Amino acid sequence: METRVFVVTEEEAGARLDKVVGGRLQELTRSAVQKLMENGCVRKAGIVLGKNYRPSAGEEIVVELPDPKPLDILPEHVALDVRYEDNDLLVVNKPKGMVVHPAAGNDSGTLVNALLAYCGDSLSGINGVVRPGIVHRIDKDTSGLLIVAKNDFAHQNLAAQIKEHSFTRMYQSVVYGGFRQESGTVDAPIGRHPIDRKKMAVTEKNSRPAVTHYEVLQRFREFTHIRLRLETGRTHQIRVHMAYIGHPVAGDPVYGPKKVITSLQGQCLHAYFIGFRHPRDGRWIEVESELPPYFQHFLSSL
Repeated sequence: METRVFVVTEEEAGARLDKVVGGRLQELTRSAVQKLMENGCVRKAGIVLGKNYRPSAGEEIVVELPDPKPLDILPEHVALDVRYEDNDLLVVNKPKGMVVHPAAGNDSGTLVNALLAYCGDSLSGINGVVRPGIVHRIDKDTSGLLIVAKNDFAHQNLAAQIKEHSFTRMYQSVVYGGFRQESGTVDAPIGRHPIDRKKMAVTEKNSRPAVTHYEVLQRFREFTHIRLRLETGRTHQIRVHMAYIGHPVAGDPVYGPKKVITSLQGQCLHAYFIGFRHPRDGRWIEVESELPPYFQHFLSSL
């Protein structure tokens, strides 16, 4: 078990403790921080603290990080399209339809199953049982590039880059309708849908800031081909933001119109570009992926 100790600063004073801890331990997601707190792993002078506790400047906070649990996930020899690899990380081009990590109803054939077979024990353990090596994720029916950490050092560094917005992620999509402008930005907070908890929504309640930049690439009669750059990385961010401004992603069965384009078998969204500083030596690395066949065929049909 690893122990982290830090002293609350004037800037952090008065904020919810889960946010303060998350800011200090940038390799952890907010849900991971909250789980630590629920398990009594965050203390002050031996007293267990809850996520709503608001510390004062000068207080010493102790965080205990349990060792990663043994994986209860079976390695599976599933073909991987690896676009970059070294001793610290790899970048995988995920196909549409592949789930990133095991969950209820999807406990095999996932990217994590494939990575366990491909990398063996060389995956970071920061996210424990649930997402070994996975620094960020994309949805099952979103295709494209995903970065995977082989060790905790790389994982922490890459997670920090994502948090400080120096990690570049760009997508291409086909969305409904036409745009008057050539480019724009959607700056709207995203949280759980107030009624349907399986969905996300633009909301002020229990939400987090979310910013998406977009640019028109090609216009069609009823659709527009656009490029998008994520400034933040919230769940379903592009799909929610595009629906919010009246341009839902084509084929999206959750946020799109009721009459779904079934031939797309999910949203027409591809993560085609990743740019980041290498965690070991600071080199700027760019990886790009061509549009997959389903995307090209849809563009041709338009």
